[in-house]
Amino acid sequence: MNILIADDERVIREGVRRTIRQICPEHQVFVAERAEEAAKIMEEQHIHIVLTDILMPGMNGLEFMKVSKRRYPYVKWIVISAHSQFSYAQEAVRLGARDYLLKPIGKTKLTELIGSLTTEIQHDHQLSQQSERLKASLRFLREGVFQRLASGLDTGNLELTPFIEDYGQFYLVMVQLEPGERSVRLEHFIVENVLSELIEQHGRGFVVSYDQQHLLGLITPGENVRLEQFLAEVKKHLPHVLRIPFQIIHSGLSCDFHEVPQIVKRMREASAFKGLPLAPAKGSGEKAIEVALQYIKEHYYEELSLERIASVVFLNPAYFSQLFKLKTGQGYKEYVTALRLEQAKLLLLNPGLRLADIAERVGYQDMRHFTQMFRKKYGLTPTEYRQQENISILLSKGTPPQ
Repeated sequence: MNILIADDERVIREGVRRTIRQICPEHQVFVAERAEEAAKIMEEQHIHIVLTDILMPGMNGLEFMKVSKRRYPYVKWIVISAHSQFSYAQEAVRLGARDYLLKPIGKTKLTELIGSLTTEIQHDHQLSQQSERLKASLRFLREGVFQRLASGLDTGNLELTPFIEDYGQFYLVMVQLEPGERSVRLEHFIVENVLSELIEQHGRGFVVSYDQQHLLGLITPGENVRLEQFLAEVKKHLPHVLRIPFQIIHSGLSCDFHEVPQIVKRMREASAFKGLPLAPAKGSGEKAIEVALQYIKEHYYEELSLERIASVVFLNPAYFSQLFKLKTGQGYKEYVTALRLEQAKLLLLNPGLRLADIAERVGYQDMRHFTQMFRKKYGLTPTEYRQQENISILLSKGTPPQ
């Protein structure tokens, strides 16, 4: 049986490893300092039990456990911590942890727990070994075939009929991760698990690793489920667990699996054409903000939430907000408000326009809110500004005010 210990404190993980080797010399024990190392080990080894610390650098133990549960449902989890906070223990139990151990970990307690879980794992193994192997084989076969298909590679004599029958209509969703020198293994692991779980909640489908920077999901939404609902959930959940910038690109509805390579190619081209860069340090992020600024200038009178504009340039909202301030020197909301009010000042010079019409033309449906924002910025109400400007215009023409 294989046991993994994930803890950033060397003394703790080595101490636990020695204890397990003493009480269960037949078990193989692996150690990891960070969640990324632990994820790599779980990919390469068939781990049965994971003992994870909560407070590790980067992704913490509870987050690591959460994103791993779907891919490794058979793993037994034990959470270890130096903190006795009830909220930690409560969350650990909610996620399915078998126990919550406080440091320092007692040898007697650890012996009892490992022994109990070993018996349970042996029993589970006998019941589900054949079923799990069959499911895993079918999943890897399906995903392998789809990955080759999406890449435009020859699928040989492999039959596509099962795909066609199971997914008569489908959407493709691509998640693009920030390029960089370091490995994105953990991020791939996170995206695959979160995206797979959300696909199951909203319909049917699966996720494959397309290349080092891209993951590709296929989804057939369930009854009364719109793609926008699914995408909103993806955009909501991924920023909480991903530590690097990412983009989400999606296709329209398709009914032909043979079109998949062309669809994927267009999605990649759309990202490149839009200049949707992910690494501002290299200057490539500037193009995305230029596109956003032009869009805002042309649509300032419409509903312009941060999320909407971020989606226009295929960036996640948090990352877009950082890039925007870096490029313009202003927060997104501050910039849009200033642009709208400058347009309002120009419109106020036209005496034929009512204030309510002007407010609506610059994106304010609430006249009272428009007046408050205008006064806050310029120290005058729109009416006072209009009166002042009329006087200024008359004086510039040499006509005394009446």
